[in-house]
Amino acid sequence: MQTNGCPQHNGESGPPPSTSNVNGACATNGVANGETERQCTLKHISKTDQDIIRLIGQHLKGLGLDGPADDLMRQSGTMLEHPAASTFRSHIMNGEWEKADSGLNELKSLVECSRGTIKMRFLLLEQKYLEYLEDGRVLEALNCLRNELTPLKFNTQRVHELSTYMMCSNPEDLREMANWSGKGQSSRRKLIEKLQSFLPPSVMLPPRRLLTLLNQAIDLQKDRCPYHNTQYDNNLDAVSLLMDHICSREDFPCTTTQVLNDHCDEVWFCRFSPDGTKLATGSKDGTLIIWDVDQNTYNLKLRRTFEGHNYGVSYIAWSPDNIYIVACGPDDCSELWIWNVETGDLRAKMSQSQEDSLTCAAFHYDGKKFITGGTRGQFYQCDLDGNVLESWEGIRVQCLQCLPDKRVLAADSRKRVRAYCFNDMSDQNILSEDQPIMSFTTNDTGRLALLNVATQGVHLWDLKDKILLRKFQGLTQGFYTIHSCFGGLNQDFIASGSEDQKVYIWHNKREEAVAVLEGHTRTVNCVHWNPKIPSMLASTSDDGTVRIWGPNFSSHSLSAHDSGCSTPV
Repeated sequence: MQTNGCPQHNGESGPPPSTSNVNGACATNGVANGETERQCTLKHISKTDQDIIRLIGQHLKGLGLDGPADDLMRQSGTMLEHPAASTFRSHIMNGEWEKADSGLNELKSLVECSRGTIKMRFLLLEQKYLEYLEDGRVLEALNCLRNELTPLKFNTQRVHELSTYMMCSNPEDLREMANWSGKGQSSRRKLIEKLQSFLPPSVMLPPRRLLTLLNQAIDLQKDRCPYHNTQYDNNLDAVSLLMDHICSREDFPCTTTQVLNDHCDEVWFCRFSPDGTKLATGSKDGTLIIWDVDQNTYNLKLRRTFEGHNYGVSYIAWSPDNIYIVACGPDDCSELWIWNVETGDLRAKMSQSQEDSLTCAAFHYDGKKFITGGTRGQFYQCDLDGNVLESWEGIRVQCLQCLPDKRVLAADSRKRVRAYCFNDMSDQNILSEDQPIMSFTTNDTGRLALLNVATQGVHLWDLKDKILLRKFQGLTQGFYTIHSCFGGLNQDFIASGSEDQKVYIWHNKREEAVAVLEGHTRTVNCVHWNPKIPSMLASTSDDGTVRIWGPNFSSHSLSAHDSGCSTPV
């Protein structure tokens, strides 16, 4: 595409003015032989190399190194941007609004969007209007509003909003009311970034394009790293650009850091509190134990023990404020306990009838109500005192989850998960499996669901699109109830117990396990990841122990460059 007689506006290099190509030879007008050879070579710079040179040039200018950037462009015979775009940028940064408007007319034929020129002019005039107001040039601002912005007949609502800024008594009020940084280089640079979106990159490069590409490369490397579980700042200073990013398995929670032996029978369930400072474990021995988590050493210390659960504790639900905990029993248990973890008091003990089974529970996000139900065909919404507020009859519930949108998900005996809304007593089918759903959980967004399916293992579902995303491989899942979980950094990982006495960990984008943890001697019933410490998870087993897993603190980790990513143990 050629415009205004300039064949190089698209950023492709052409012969320098003093060089011409004659019969395949390179001729010069008084240029030294060395320079002639250099120009002949540069004539054949590939399109990719030209793009790289432009990216480097833009980055240098962003650092204020205009001289080296100009030398790079001149010596390579490459243009950083279209001459008209360069002039346009200069007029904006200098606040020369009439010249900027003329420059926009020169770029008009290069604007890709059909109404792009009008939108660009509106943005220019908006900046001009605001700067006039800040300078106290009210008459000029009013003239810009009436005679330039309004005739565009674009975004009338915004024009009305701009007119209200005339009432601001001082520049500080204007900046606050307009959410604007004020006249100067900062707001003008932001304006240029907005305007660049209407022009092709061959005319004007998008802002900070090199940094954008580097960030994308680092993100891709992190995504491909099977053990990436460490929080980095959102800037390139936290990583090295001189080598590919890779995490060591030594920093992944693959090592048993502590074994808790305080239960005297099978341990059925565990759950970290939402703030990650406590762990609750429930056992067949009828006890519910609360452990304090040391946020520095990652060690757990017994806080208190709740006793009297005659059928054992097979399910636990924390309130969002970390104060209350609901303890449920196995299939033949009709009782439910609500404990105050801070005081140790029993707030309520709930039992509707001996025919009920209250085997699972989930708190609403506001923490004022919870849902409970069981396998005998009942489904209740209750307050914190155990009073039934609403009920849904005839639903044999295997597991429950509350979503942020106040719907309740329930896995039932018909191998399906359905959504229930107590506000209008409506329900709908979400997903169905071929085999019984033994347990399920959702991630923090409520978008993804993790199901332990009898004889099939762990399945990952997208609840919004209602599609099965992945079937994870490796574990042994029969008809025992095993609880899996999301966890790690950004909940990128999935962990589950198994009937083969192991803990399996997968990345949510891979079906094969990235780690298999050994140590338990009987079925692993439940695994839960600390929501605040990505490198800590707990597992419970029929062997009567609770294992805490973390990084290998005892060994000096090899550097990521030397160690690489290990295969599953």
